[in-house]
Amino acid sequence: MTDQERTPTPVDTIAERHVRRVAELDPIAATAMGLPGHDDRLTDLSPDGLAQRAQATRTTLRELDAVAPVDDTDRVTLAAMRERLGLELELHEAGEDLRELNNIESPLQRVRDIFDLQPTASVEDWEAVRSRLEAVPEALGGYARSLREAAARGDVAAHRQVVVAAGQARELAGPDSFFRSFVAGSERVLDDSGACQLLRGDLDHAARTAAEAYGELAEVLETELAPQAPLPDAVGRERYSLWSRWFLGARVDLDETYAWGVAELDRVIAEQEATAREVAGPQASIADAVALLDADPDRRLVGTEALRRWMQETSDAAIDALDGVHFDIPEAVRTLECRIAPTQTGGIYYTPPSDDFSRPGQMWWSVPPDVTEHSTWMERTTVYHEGVPGHHLQCGQAVHDRGSLNSWRRLACWVSGHGEGWALYAERLMADLGHLDDPGDRLGMLDAQRLRAARVVVDLGVHLGLEVPRRWGSGRWDADTAWTFLRENVALPEASLRFELDRYLGWPGQAPSYKIGQRLWERTRDEARAASADRGEDFSLKRFHARALGLGSVGLDVLRTELGR
Repeated sequence: MTDQERTPTPVDTIAERHVRRVAELDPIAATAMGLPGHDDRLTDLSPDGLAQRAQATRTTLRELDAVAPVDDTDRVTLAAMRERLGLELELHEAGEDLRELNNIESPLQRVRDIFDLQPTASVEDWEAVRSRLEAVPEALGGYARSLREAAARGDVAAHRQVVVAAGQARELAGPDSFFRSFVAGSERVLDDSGACQLLRGDLDHAARTAAEAYGELAEVLETELAPQAPLPDAVGRERYSLWSRWFLGARVDLDETYAWGVAELDRVIAEQEATAREVAGPQASIADAVALLDADPDRRLVGTEALRRWMQETSDAAIDALDGVHFDIPEAVRTLECRIAPTQTGGIYYTPPSDDFSRPGQMWWSVPPDVTEHSTWMERTTVYHEGVPGHHLQCGQAVHDRGSLNSWRRLACWVSGHGEGWALYAERLMADLGHLDDPGDRLGMLDAQRLRAARVVVDLGVHLGLEVPRRWGSGRWDADTAWTFLRENVALPEASLRFELDRYLGWPGQAPSYKIGQRLWERTRDEARAASADRGEDFSLKRFHARALGLGSVGLDVLRTELGR
């Protein structure tokens, strides 16, 4: 991990120019990256907008082909950009961006979710909010045109995803719409002057039109797309292979990976059973241990504010314990803000700091309305996953390293298998470093690992139409067998588990990237350790982590190649 200044090269110039193109053409991405000047606009989600961004990607790839690397950093940048941008074009040419619709990560959600990162500290910020809200109808109208064009080609998301997405759009259009409650927050900033009163009125009107636009999108989904939507959830091997490469940045043998996922699930269950006996006695089952831990008042949090405080305290303690011992954490990265999300879907996620750290890294917990209590034994490992040494250390370090990494490497590149794989690797690492020695907390980590192993099996099984392992039933995977399987393996409330299953069915290849990514991270570390032994050198885990995180987010094949040098 370094902040050493490096002279920019022609490769860096191209990368910086590409980030500027992305920010201009995709204001949602610009806000997510923390790049100022774009918070008053939304991305063109129409077929023309998608084509324009694809052309910008082609231009950058041509520019990269005309330059040679100056140093090792350039070599990584070239490999990473060619891999990522090349796959972006493959997805575009396959029409995947045109048909994109699911329950968690598609334009329907992105347009709403970007307002969580919208600056709101000043009158000028709220003027930008007004402009962005006023852009919602045009953005969603363009999105509807893309969905219609995909449908004309016979490409419509599975019926389940259309119905769920329509329900989300209806909720955003309803009387309790997020947009209405969001603009109410302007009262903390806007005074009683005539100009501010006018702006408040404009915000209220813009919020209503944004909500109405979601109602119109819901109508499109219900009346136009749903009748055309196929009932099967599986996307098939060809589409799945493409998405797997996108989420991993690596090519893997899908059938071997499925077999490994089945074996890994069995291994985690055996470890869970052993740990349960530590918690509740030599004859105890996992269920016995869970009941004992859930009944422990010292492990229970009541209310979202208690959860937020505990998240912050746990995160701060991890940073204090790790910094200077196992990692060298820059001062700016030591700040992680833990927040309760304004949504209520049950998701837990992280958003990186802005380019200048004026917006810190943030851990968000989206708590369903019917969930009022939380068990710390299940969630400590989640804080390590989202915070330090997980996503916050990984992403915050990359943003911080402006002296050695260009903006594309620091801000724009995100590979799920690399990032989520690292976060799962970090969970297991905290157990190895003694931070989960309490058997209850360790059981919570194993519960999370079991979920991630189970969804490797479900995701690959359903989308590739594979055979259900004998231990878990018979026949081939479908949504019904997946639901029964998840009920047996995942300790989540029913509503949250339904959301998870819909996610796997509608976002092929993403959920397995966590556990597969962890596998590839661990394999890369073990290869580095073996190479050190072959050279007669002592292996330093701290040095390995510093070198790996210093690369930023790259595809896992690029990571393995570079760390093998």
